[in-house]
Amino acid sequence: MGSSKKSDDSVDEKIEKVIIKRQITLLQGVAIIVGIIIGSGIFVSPVGILKETKSVGFSLVMWVVCGIYNTLCAICYAELGTTIPESGGEYVYIKRAFGEIPAFICLWINFLLICPVGIAASALIFSLYILKPMFPDCEIPEEALALLAACIFCLLIAVNCRNVKWAAKVQVVITLSKLIALAIIIVIGMYYIIGKGETENFENAFEGSDYSAGAIAISFYSGFWAYSGWSYLNFLVGELVDPNRNLPRAILISMTLVIVTYLIANVAYLGVLSPAEMLLSPAVAVSFGEYSMGIMAWLMPVLIAISVCGTMNGCALSMSRLFFVGAQNKQFPTFMSMIDVKRMTPSPSLFVILFLTMLYVSSKDIFFLIEMEGFGFASVLTMVFAGQIYLRYREPNIPRPIRVHIILPIILFLISFGIIVLTFYQKPKESFMALGLVAAGIFLYLIGTWKHKPKEIADKLHSINIFIQKLLLVMPPDNSDDIDWE
Repeated sequence: MGSSKKSDDSVDEKIEKVIIKRQITLLQGVAIIVGIIIGSGIFVSPVGILKETKSVGFSLVMWVVCGIYNTLCAICYAELGTTIPESGGEYVYIKRAFGEIPAFICLWINFLLICPVGIAASALIFSLYILKPMFPDCEIPEEALALLAACIFCLLIAVNCRNVKWAAKVQVVITLSKLIALAIIIVIGMYYIIGKGETENFENAFEGSDYSAGAIAISFYSGFWAYSGWSYLNFLVGELVDPNRNLPRAILISMTLVIVTYLIANVAYLGVLSPAEMLLSPAVAVSFGEYSMGIMAWLMPVLIAISVCGTMNGCALSMSRLFFVGAQNKQFPTFMSMIDVKRMTPSPSLFVILFLTMLYVSSKDIFFLIEMEGFGFASVLTMVFAGQIYLRYREPNIPRPIRVHIILPIILFLISFGIIVLTFYQKPKESFMALGLVAAGIFLYLIGTWKHKPKEIADKLHSINIFIQKLLLVMPPDNSDDIDWE
């Protein structure tokens, strides 16, 4: 009888335990990375890179250089992700190396400059391409643009709040759709180049190139935007099946696929459009469709919109885990460390991302958002690689399933830091604005970690957390050290 009672208690404890399972497979991991990377970047960034480099040849070189740079960064992240197999990505790595304050700076940059800014830009691009056919000869009303952007991201947040498997499956479908869209561009472009002999855009390819350090640094930001997403799977390493094996595989497969696809796609664009026509186009793929697809030109904006949804979905899926981990470490409000009782998803973090994104959706300058996000990303990379170098000397004997040569993170640290320095020279206004936001974050951190708060303030904060907990039906996970999303 006693044994039966003990067994029943064990069953009840198992049923009530709030845990998160490892269920993201290699295929889904590849789909998440490719789905995030191949979004609006390949349809917008060609203009930004060509504008800075000022030649066809040098722009193609920069596409390859940016791809190789991001791949090497991803390889370093693979070492960090398998050495410190915790969800949270670069936040966890910086915290392990340098402690609380640098980790919070990373968290704050992602929170304020990278995640919501990138999603807002993608949402606005989605709205632009969906609504443009309805307003062919006039400007799209700003209210309609912002409303549709808000609606599509609310839908994606709802999917992520409902079930992680749904979000992952949506990502696979969207990834296949965007690869089909790029395949159409590549096939048509190759037909123009090989079948019709349209090669004049490649003659004197490097004429007029701008090799200045400032131009290279700013063009890197468009490259960051186009390739951004390779690091997001590290935020989900706690949910990845067999991460020591599947994380590096997912990164290498994804980056190889993306670099080759991007390079061929840019060549295909130039088979149909001249550099001058590309520079006049806010979205190269739309102009490409208008020149080459005839009555089917309407299809390209739709395919771009689907592609952008993948970027937003993957970013919300990954970044919500980063903020969740940050809240568990008491560097963000407590309610952000809670998960939905029924669905086992980090809904509070997802709703915070939704709120911040809505604030940025009112922005009109997409390239300004891209540059702000790029500056923040370069800053985070600088801290990550500095931490990786430091950990090699502070913890030399920690098990490293993947181990890169120390010279690689050293080189990447110097490059990332150099990009930041050049940006201050080239774009001082934007750089100091971003620096001011980081400084504001440090001030808030000092207030938030104030240990001896007055009782009135502490009680008020506790009441807010309880209210949100009841409103969203969320609670802290039972074992925050071994988290598996249901």
